Amino acid sequence: MPASKVVPRGQWIHFEVERKDDSIHFRINKKQIALVKFSLGFENFGFRPWRSTVQLRECFIEGGIEIIKPSQPREYTIPTIDLATQKHRQVIIDREVGQYLGHPTTVLLEDGKTMLIVYPKGHGKGEIVFKRSKDGGKSWSERLPTPKSWATSKEVPTIHRVVDAKGKKRLIVWSGLYPARLAVSEDDGASWSELKKVGDWGGIVVMGCLEGLKTGKGHYMAMFHDDGRFFTAKPRQQKPVVFDLFKTYSRDGGLTWSRPESILARTDVHLCEPGIIRSPNGKQLCVLLRENSRRKNSFVIFSNDEGKTWTKPRELPASLTGDRHTGKYTADGRLFISFRDTTHESPTKGDWVAWIGTYEDIVKGREGQYRVRLMDNTKGSDCAYPPVEILPNDTIVTTTYGHWSKGQSPYIVSVRLKLSEIDAMAEKLRR
Repeated sequence: MPASKVVPRGQWIHFEVERKDDSIHFRINKKQIALVKFSLGFENFGFRPWRSTVQLRECFIEGGIEIIKPSQPREYTIPTIDLATQKHRQVIIDREVGQYLGHPTTVLLEDGKTMLIVYPKGHGKGEIVFKRSKDGGKSWSERLPTPKSWATSKEVPTIHRVVDAKGKKRLIVWSGLYPARLAVSEDDGASWSELKKVGDWGGIVVMGCLEGLKTGKGHYMAMFHDDGRFFTAKPRQQKPVVFDLFKTYSRDGGLTWSRPESILARTDVHLCEPGIIRSPNGKQLCVLLRENSRRKNSFVIFSNDEGKTWTKPRELPASLTGDRHTGKYTADGRLFISFRDTTHESPTKGDWVAWIGTYEDIVKGREGQYRVRLMDNTKGSDCAYPPVEILPNDTIVTTTYGHWSKGQSPYIVSVRLKLSEIDAMAEKLRR
């Protein structure tokens, strides 16, 4: 609630929080201003001063106090390589004065040169913009024509390559919230269908990830999450909020999709925005998860049966803590994973970063080899839903939105690099 309703301006106040049974009472000057039913307890709370200043004169804690040791450290020890000032690596894909451009995804076609990108004119919700590069992301077309329904997108669009059992190649674009909708192209993006309802369900960031399965040709699994607001036509959000992670299957090359099944549902941590990586030997699936309550680090789950069953979620090291993980393998077998840095204690918190390491590092819970700051985001943590593509010459092209110019609207930029360059920079740091 606005502070002006309960806080006398310019005067000291007595702010009290009391946990009693399954309720948390918030009082100002002995007057109750809020009552929250919450059986799991709480870890943090606070005022948002915005442009004002909050001063603390005294603080008292009474009652039972239990010190909880985190299961993982809140900071990392591996080196960070900073590329943020290296403008020669950056390619501006789209920018419009006064217009928020956000949340891109890309796909690299089989020729190793043609790259397609979709993103919204807005924060998630907004008209879908579509562009094409014919030179591996060095230059981009103007905004290309799109079907009328693409202007009605309610959520972050995602683009994926799928192939059916007969070898027919398709591109699909998802648009989420309720109902989840899908557009299809069978000519590599030269023409597109309208966005069409897939089923009587929806969700947030549909689809967070999509992976081909070994259960048959044309078989795919896609994953997303919801917090009770968008899975059904009528919101059914619970208190406390439950974050559900869902999977859905296609067995016809991405044209139709099964009713989503819940993989896990949690209230203590809010696990969402899945990013999937297959193990080097192809036998295991690994899904990295954003932790949206900000109580813990990011999490990971594994499947050894093509997504039928999953391990219990496990907290990741701080070095891999962030939002919207997207990863690909380079030629030497290392992983490059790009994400928004939400590590609890990090000099690059809120920026666009990447992690370099091995799949085995993730399995063993190790920190990895390096962190890389790709660009400096100038406004909070509003950046970095970052797709990753690896070109035939092993150049990494990673792309995202962000507030790259202070005081201006976010725009779309890609960064180009090779791991050999990062290795050389890291060696200089060690000297």
